[in-house]
Amino acid sequence: MTDFLFSMPSFLEGAARTLDLGATFDQFNAHPSPAVSDGRALAEDWKAVGRDLEAALAEFEAQTRDAP
Repeated sequence: MTDFLFSMPSFLEGAARTLDLGATFDQFNAHPSPAVSDGRALAEDWKAVGRDLEAALAEFEAQTRDAP
């Protein structure tokens, strides 16, 4: 799971947002184009799928190795 397209404010920034009526604190991590953002998001999604598969295979191997 990634957060590169989302703002991760601190506690103080979150508290300041309650008084920010002009939405000046709404800053997101920007990329040059939507295609670059989509490509990076897709790559991160596939990395997450790969990590999940690796964990599942390791668990399966451990279960089958210990089976009688």
